Amino acid sequence: MTEGPEEGEAPGSLRRIRWAAGSAVALALLFAGAATVASARGDGDGDGQHAAPAARVPVSASADAGFARDMAVHHQQAVEMSFIVRDRTDDEDVRRLAYDIANTQANQRGMLLGWLDLWELPKAAAGQEPMAWMAAGQHAGHDMAGMPGMDGGYEAHDGSLMPGMATRTELGQLRRASGRQAEVLYLQLMTDHHKGGVAMARGCADLCTVKAEKRLARGMVEGQQSELAAMAGMLAERDAAPRPGGVS
Repeated sequence: MTEGPEEGEAPGSLRRIRWAAGSAVALALLFAGAATVASARGDGDGDGQHAAPAARVPVSASADAGFARDMAVHHQQAVEMSFIVRDRTDDEDVRRLAYDIANTQANQRGMLLGWLDLWELPKAAAGQEPMAWMAAGQHAGHDMAGMPGMDGGYEAHDGSLMPGMATRTELGQLRRASGRQAEVLYLQLMTDHHKGGVAMARGCADLCTVKAEKRLARGMVEGQQSELAAMAGMLAERDAAPRPGGVS
């Protein structure tokens, strides 16, 4: 969670700085992805004799592609919830947190979808269930113990497609809530959402092969763990706590 504006600094200016910083990271990682694809296709100088060794472009069933598709969907809901609570409370701390989450995850979502475009892979793979890439990693002998939804598979329900995602019913409750009730529900839902996202990002850090994507996944783990700690404190300030049972 970012600190508030310093004395005399215009809020609009701070938003522009944050957006520029996020965009710079997005562009850097997209360029890294583009370099990976160019290398894989044998792009180079002249007749290609001096091209870098070819790198493998991920296939549709790979962990790289599966994570990009699933986390893009996961992130989109975080952005949606953050916009909802922005209009349901006047509390500056919650609104600032919601802004930071929406800004960060919208940028990351753009990177993930951009990689799928660079790899010439579909953003929705027919016949592939969400989280299948993590289940495949478990079957291949990777340690997924303790990751939500991986002990026996995740059963989608009421619009919740992956661990941590809110249901349609819960989103409706958030839209109808206001004030402290909206703040607490948002913080609880986002806590569950982040826990599911951290588990998925750890899976990519273990299973993905594209270095830029692995770095992004590790950054997601660090960033969302920091926000989880902040949200626990904000819930305590409101005499509330994360929901029992963790993620959905």
